[in-house]
Amino acid sequence: MPDSPTVQVRPAREADFDQWRALYRGYADFYRVEQTEEAARLVWSWIHDPAHEVEALVAEDAAGRLVGLAHYRPFARPLAAAVGCWLDDLFVAPESRGSGAADLLLGALRGIAAERGWSVVRWITADDNHRARSKYDRVATRTMWITYDMEPDAARA
Repeated sequence: MPDSPTVQVRPAREADFDQWRALYRGYADFYRVEQTEEAARLVWSWIHDPAHEVEALVAEDAAGRLVGLAHYRPFARPLAAAVGCWLDDLFVAPESRGSGAADLLLGALRGIAAERGWSVVRWITADDNHRARSKYDRVATRTMWITYDMEPDAARA
């Protein structure tokens, strides 16, 4: 999808921290996840560490204000003998929804996946996230897979 005249997507820059943090706080709040400043700074350090797998895109409006973010990373797909793109976090500020930012972020990820030879862009979302699911149903194929979480064995840690 071509860039919107009012919203552009680019990699996150070090100088974006304060605006990124506000967006990431909004994302955590949306999913009712407690997020400490220490945890947010750790994620930010991952994004800017070339040796770490996590990368970030931001959507920026014409005034230079960040209105969205996407955190992504490669993941191995042994059964397919391929590498895919895992979209960990996608968030657009409530006041900027409908601006095209989500489409632009997803389109940028599709382009990155193609450039890097990744076989798929994959993500999960909450069952009750109806607005996002409506968007995702238009741009991607819902899979049959159900996700589970298992906590590590505390005795082995």
